[in-house]
Amino acid sequence: MYAIIDNNGKQHKVRTGEEVQVDLMDAQEGELVQFDRVLLVGDTDPVRIGTPRVPGARVLAEVIRHEKGPKLTMMRMHPTKGKQAKKGHRQRYTRVLIREIHPE
Repeated sequence: MYAIIDNNGKQHKVRTGEEVQVDLMDAQEGELVQFDRVLLVGDTDPVRIGTPRVPGARVLAEVIRHEKGPKLTMMRMHPTKGKQAKKGHRQRYTRVLIREIHPE
């Protein structure tokens, strides 16, 4: 069974037992979290499509760890002034393990 969830405006296709990287969440490692905004539940007969959400559906996940994404480097130049600026950024994410998908 799979589901499509909406987390902070981003959609993720998840399956039971799968690890997913989502935006940083305010939860401790090992804590169970619940995603209520389920947009679609597949592998059921019939496939349940939400308008915009599937009523009563939810996905339970366990927080595995918090991690950082790859380093991004941005350069800005002002050729007439002879200036340069270099900035870096690392986005923070939370990795979760999908435990259960409840279609009702």
